[in-house]
Amino acid sequence: MSHSARATSRRVRSAVLAALAVLGAALIGVRVHQARVPSSVERTGPGAADGVVPEGVTVFDDEFPAVANLDPGLLGALRRAATDAGVEFVVNSGWRSPEYQEQLRREAVSKYGSEREAARWVATADTSAHVTGEAVDLGPAQATAWLAEHGAGYGLCQVYRNEPWHYELRPDAVDHGCPPPYADAAHDPRMRR
Repeated sequence: MSHSARATSRRVRSAVLAALAVLGAALIGVRVHQARVPSSVERTGPGAADGVVPEGVTVFDDEFPAVANLDPGLLGALRRAATDAGVEFVVNSGWRSPEYQEQLRREAVSKYGSEREAARWVATADTSAHVTGEAVDLGPAQATAWLAEHGAGYGLCQVYRNEPWHYELRPDAVDHGCPPPYADAAHDPRMRR
């Protein structure tokens, strides 16, 4: 092989090796980036399909799963009460997917510093009445004040003393009044499954 052919061969080999090195570095960079950037699900978190509700959703807004997936008896009682009250019943939280409930639970543990303290505010997915569609968190204050006074007539009862916004259906309340609320979710025997 002539001197110029060998030189050309070396240049080609050097160029190929340089290109492979650049490609390798680029692939390593992509892998490092992927390891640091959460997936789109982790970045965006739960959405409307999991029960997240935007501000201003009412008990009449069936297009949101947080409302549409509520127990039919609970939803019917809420709608009758809202109509009679003449006050808008805003759903701050209604039905929730198990995944969303567990995320809320993890956030509560982080916020309150322990499982025990978090249990006062957020149930596990397998004990939460939100996951089964049997609980709703309502606002504004005018709605919950109206329910505190008139809710029993619709079977709608505040279940936890520390959560004046959390209501569940207790059909017997129509005739007998609401039972006394538990101090918080940690005192609710249903949470000990």
